[in-house]
Amino acid sequence: MANDLADDLASIAEIDAVSMILEVVCHTTGVGFSAVARVTEDRWIACAVRDEIAFGVPPGGELQVETTLCHEIRQSGQPVVIDHVAEDEVYSSHPTPQRYGFQSYLSMPIYRPDGRFFGTLCAMDPRPLCLSTPETVGMFRLFADLIAFHLDARDRLQASEAALHDERQTAELREQFIAVLGHDLRNPLGAIDAGARVLLQMPLGEKAVQVAARIQRSAGRMAGLIDNVLDFARGRLGGGLSVTRVPDPGLETMLEQVVAELQAGWPDRVIHAELSLHRPAFCDRARIAQLCSNLLANALTHGAPASPVWVCARSDDRGFELSVTNLGEPIPPDTVARLFQPFSRASTRPGQQGLGLGLYIASEIARAHEGTLEVTSSPEETRFTFRMPTPVP
Repeated sequence: MANDLADDLASIAEIDAVSMILEVVCHTTGVGFSAVARVTEDRWIACAVRDEIAFGVPPGGELQVETTLCHEIRQSGQPVVIDHVAEDEVYSSHPTPQRYGFQSYLSMPIYRPDGRFFGTLCAMDPRPLCLSTPETVGMFRLFADLIAFHLDARDRLQASEAALHDERQTAELREQFIAVLGHDLRNPLGAIDAGARVLLQMPLGEKAVQVAARIQRSAGRMAGLIDNVLDFARGRLGGGLSVTRVPDPGLETMLEQVVAELQAGWPDRVIHAELSLHRPAFCDRARIAQLCSNLLANALTHGAPASPVWVCARSDDRGFELSVTNLGEPIPPDTVARLFQPFSRASTRPGQQGLGLGLYIASEIARAHEGTLEVTSSPEETRFTFRMPTPVP
């Protein structure tokens, strides 16, 4: 039992989003204390804490479970919401508020997807606060579900890693797991993004607005990672990426949009775009845009920080060609040889984000279009070039 509780505390500590959740809870509601608690029949343990009122319970700290309202929540399965203890018919004479000195309180049960009770997401303050609004209760429910999702994902990841010790199943199980996890992430990610949008529409302080905006940006980045993971799984499990190729006169507009989006994300960099599509390219427009985005993001990430990046595209009777060029240190020859393999990068830097799938997926898109993706790298420049011949009628 003790090992299980220690693992539960470690699980919460490994979820980066929890500290942000507790920060949002405090700043949006005004409460001075918020926590994620592991609650069992005989123990209440703080897994993560944000304490702005010196309540005095650190992560790993415990309260006597029978003295907490979380004990009652574990039994009833229902949240407890109190705006003002002194005016509350149920809790004005309850011993718990008197013991811990709070006047406002909100605690939401956290249930794992299989129905097991984990604990609570709770918040309290010595002042009366309006916590019973549908928006606030809904926010707590969303965050409790998000924490439960992360706990379940960690459990499934550990179970999959254990299964992967069997050498005969390693490759197949890993890729199937990635595909399933990628799909399972979409619904909670949509909920996170929607929750952030709701928060941004509420009357928040400057700090809370920044936190909610950071959640929304992180959700957008995570969506891109999920897309890459799913494309990787499709490419490995389904025999390659699927494309729908048609003569597309709108490709140039789509490429302009890709450049604009990357420019907005890298406002300090200069991106030169030279697009000359005199003939509609026979392609899957969305996939070619994805290829361009991956190559351009790679150039901005690995190129010399203060140097410009060039995007050139042409389409004529000879076919379609797209190139992305950056300045900076050349890619070592041994790295070039494996550059288009999954989880490979042109360079590795401290704090670098991403999965190393962008160039692999770009090469798969090129292959699906019966084209080629090549790289040349010298001290002068590094250039990725995608070429797709005009199909023979």
